[in-house]
Amino acid sequence: MKKEQVVNCQFSVWYPLFKKHTIKSLILPIPQNVIDYLLDDGTLVVSGSENNSSQTQINHSDSDEEDVQWTDDETTTAVTAPEFPEFNIKVQEAINVLGGCVFPKLNWSAPRDANWIALNSSLQCQSLSDIFLLFKSSDFITHDLTQPFLHCSDDSPDPTINYELVLRKWSELIPGAEFRCFVKENKVIAISQRDYTQHYQHIAKQEASISSSILGFFRDHIQYRFPDEDFVLDVYRDSSGRVWLIDFNPFGEVTDSLLFTWEELTSGKHLTASQTQEDTTLQDGPAFRYTTSEVTVQPSPCLSYRIPRDFLDLTTGEDAYKLIDFLKLKKGQQEEESSDEEEDES
Repeated sequence: MKKEQVVNCQFSVWYPLFKKHTIKSLILPIPQNVIDYLLDDGTLVVSGSENNSSQTQINHSDSDEEDVQWTDDETTTAVTAPEFPEFNIKVQEAINVLGGCVFPKLNWSAPRDANWIALNSSLQCQSLSDIFLLFKSSDFITHDLTQPFLHCSDDSPDPTINYELVLRKWSELIPGAEFRCFVKENKVIAISQRDYTQHYQHIAKQEASISSSILGFFRDHIQYRFPDEDFVLDVYRDSSGRVWLIDFNPFGEVTDSLLFTWEELTSGKHLTASQTQEDTTLQDGPAFRYTTSEVTVQPSPCLSYRIPRDFLDLTTGEDAYKLIDFLKLKKGQQEEESSDEEEDES
């Protein structure tokens, strides 16, 4: 994988060439101060919240440890994130143009590893605050900002990157209709089910028509039109059989090979089947792999980026009883420490 291939997979490079075949999107340059904020390791506090004017405090009653009162102390100064009024206006205008809800990403990546932190566990955003929450919680976004050429083989200086916020019109896509195509020398050599962690019965039943639709779309709209001859293509096949372009990715280890291995894809050897998925090769066509049984269903690879649910409940205040138990535990620990200190002194 060359650095030029990574550059060519930036959204702003390919979108003008294929905008008729993909989801409507808008691209906004990101100011340097916003990039600095996204890379700041400080505490995540997202601006724009109506609750930033005060902080919630807990008052304990001396007469009854079970009694917990929740009050707002208006004298407490809240710590807020930096404000970006001009950028915020541009982002909100773009969101409104796209229907009020968007799917955000940077030049290459979307914050798919951070959907756990959103209240709706979704990447659907309606404001800059929603976007910041996802971006600052995402390792994928950090990778884009800090080391986009990590797996490149050439030693040439890193190209200058102008970072951009990509806002895509929100669309409810069915995971079982998404597929990843691996293209080598402008020929599709392999197709994988995108959400390989789940079993979708319709894929086996419609295998031939799915492959035919994807290959037809590639031949008519993509082949020889993309700047490189080796790349990875994500597509969506809707209920009517029409195929839509979703994204381009570099042909290399930085891109998830899903049900294939990069050794298989780069060696040119026959792509063999494994016990975890179906592998078929149509006549003069690519290898096509998909999960065939509930037995082979796997957890989402993004689960490793999550934090424990109990910790999330504590930090968000969603479960008041867990917070009460936590405070009791801390109080008990403090009392034990005080008792130990008194015994030491005596």
